[in-house]
Amino acid sequence: MTTATDSVELVGDEVTGNVARAVLFAAATSATAPVDVVHPLAPNVPITLQTLWVYLAGIVLGPLWAGVAFTLYLLAGVVGLPVFAGGNAGLGVLLGPTGGFLIGFPLAAMTIGAVTHGPDGLTPLGDVPLARLVAALVAGTAVIYAAGAVGYALVQAIGLVAAVSAVVLPFLPVATLKVAATVAIVRSDAIVAR
Repeated sequence: MTTATDSVELVGDEVTGNVARAVLFAAATSATAPVDVVHPLAPNVPITLQTLWVYLAGIVLGPLWAGVAFTLYLLAGVVGLPVFAGGNAGLGVLLGPTGGFLIGFPLAAMTIGAVTHGPDGLTPLGDVPLARLVAALVAGTAVIYAAGAVGYALVQAIGLVAAVSAVVLPFLPVATLKVAATVAIVRSDAIVAR
């Protein structure tokens, strides 16, 4: 018995391209995560470029593949690759005081993708209204900070208000800068022209 496989396509070009893009976003996040800055008002939570990659992934990849990208990122860190802030790795990071922020990454990326593109597939970046883009980024930021504050409160055994004061409020100016940088990147002529 012979089986002809010439006309069988196991994985389509679109899926292959999306997986490759998801892996690239996970790798870019991993490459920049070891570079962190200590926030003078919240030294337990580093400032990194990770959220910038979450924002861009949601916008560029859409909800499904952005979620895949950051699930892959978390899995890489859990299995021991040094992809988390400061070059850290392991399940202990996810279960530690800042683990909630990391757990919020896939959820935020999916939220940003869903708000940016809506239910009808990917919208060309040049066609996404500025207000919708900003709303998507604010929603994604809220998801990251909510997950981070809840995780911090649970691990540190403090109230949610105290956690928000400790690890959210000091970072809002930084988040605003990252949102503005993301909008500038997405609205740049080089990106929109594609």
